[in-house]
Amino acid sequence: MPAGESRGAVIARPEPTRPLEAGTGPAGRAGAIGRAALVPVALLAGTATALLQLAFLLVAAVVVLACLASVRARRRTASLILAVTGRLTALELRRLRLTAGEEDPVPGTQARYDGRRSLSYVMARWPVGILGGAVLLLFAFGLSTAVRAAWSWLNGGNVDGMPPTTPILLYLGVAGLVLLFLVVSGMAGVVALERALARRMLGPSPTELLERRIAELAESRAGIVAAVDQERRRIERDLHDGLQQRLVALGMLIGRARRGRSPELLDTLLLQAHQEARDALADLREVAWRVYPTGLDTLGLREALATVAERSALPVRIHYDLAERPEPTVETAAYFVVCEAVTNAAKHADAHLVTVHLARHGTMIVVRVEDDGRGGADPEGTGLSGLARRVAALDGRFRLDSPPGGPTVVTAELPCA
Repeated sequence: MPAGESRGAVIARPEPTRPLEAGTGPAGRAGAIGRAALVPVALLAGTATALLQLAFLLVAAVVVLACLASVRARRRTASLILAVTGRLTALELRRLRLTAGEEDPVPGTQARYDGRRSLSYVMARWPVGILGGAVLLLFAFGLSTAVRAAWSWLNGGNVDGMPPTTPILLYLGVAGLVLLFLVVSGMAGVVALERALARRMLGPSPTELLERRIAELAESRAGIVAAVDQERRRIERDLHDGLQQRLVALGMLIGRARRGRSPELLDTLLLQAHQEARDALADLREVAWRVYPTGLDTLGLREALATVAERSALPVRIHYDLAERPEPTVETAAYFVVCEAVTNAAKHADAHLVTVHLARHGTMIVVRVEDDGRGGADPEGTGLSGLARRVAALDGRFRLDSPPGGPTVVTAELPCA
C-alpha cells in the first residue's frame, strides 16, 4: 500500500473533460431562459419609467423657468432635481438587473453620488424607454391580429374578406414569423441599448478606470512585497525551529561519540546520529518542498496536487477538470492555494475530509477547496492573507467563506489566456 493511502488520502482524479463555459450548463440555461422571459416585463416597466421621466423633465423645466429670477430658488430647485433624478436612476438600475442576472449592468457606477450624471442619463434615457414601448405595442398588435384571425376562421368567418385558404395561411404564416423575428430582435436590441447607455453615461470614465487600475497595481505590488517578506520569515522559522535543532543534536551526538570509550555506547550514539541525519534531511526536503515543489515544473499541477493529497494528514479528494496545463504563474498560484488551504484544514479546522475542485469557466481557472471542519477561519491570518495577495497579483479574485460551525470554502479565480 502506498504511503499516501496509509495516511488516508483519497484521490479522485478523473480524466480531463471539456469544461463547461459559464452559463452553458443546465442551471445556466435555465437562468438564461428565465431572464429572457423577463425581457417583456422589463421593457414594459421601462416604458412606464420613461413616461415618468419625461413628465418629470417637463415639470422640472417649467419650475426652472419660473425660478430664474431668484438665485436661492434656483439652487434649491437644482438640488431637488438632482436628488429626484438620482432616485430615478437608481430605479432604472434595479430594473436593468432583471435581465442582467448576476452581472452588474453598470459595473463601478457612481450614479447615486453624482447627480449631474443622473440628470444627463434621465434626459437621454426616456426616448429609449419609449422605443421599447413601441416594440411591445407592435408585438401586442401582431398577437391580437393573429388571435382575432384564428378565432374568426375557427368560427367559419372571414378576416377582411380573406377565407382560410392554403396560400393565404402560408402567406400569413411567413409574415407572422418575420414579424416575430423583428419583434424579438427589437426587444433584444432595446435591452442592449439600455445597458450600453447606462454604462456609457453612468459608468466610470477612462480616467477613473486608469486611476483605479493604478491604485490596484500599487496595492498588489505592496502585497507582493509583504508576501515575500512573510515567506522569508516562515522559511527562517522552519530552518531555525526544525532543521537547525536537528543539526545541533547531530553535532552533540557526534561529539559524544568521539569522546566515548565504550563500543556499545559508540554504536548507540552512531545509530542516533544516523537517525538525526535522516530526520534533518527529511526536514530539509520538507522546507524545500514548501518553498517550491520541483514536481510542479516536471510533472505538472495535477501530479503536484496528488502529492499534496498523499502527504496530507487528512483525506483529500481532488477533482481535476482542466483539459490543458495552465501557465506556470497560474499553476503555481493554484498549487499554493490548495496547499495552504489543506494545511489550515489539518492544523486548525478539526476537519475529516478536504475536497478540491479545479475547473475552467470562461477565461478563469476556478480553484475551490472545501473542508468539513468547524469553520471560523480568519481571512486576515498570515497564510490566507498571503494567498489573497498572491491571487490579486495575477488580477484574480480570492474569496473565503467560513461561518462558525463550517464548512470552510476557499475559492480562487485565476485568469488564464
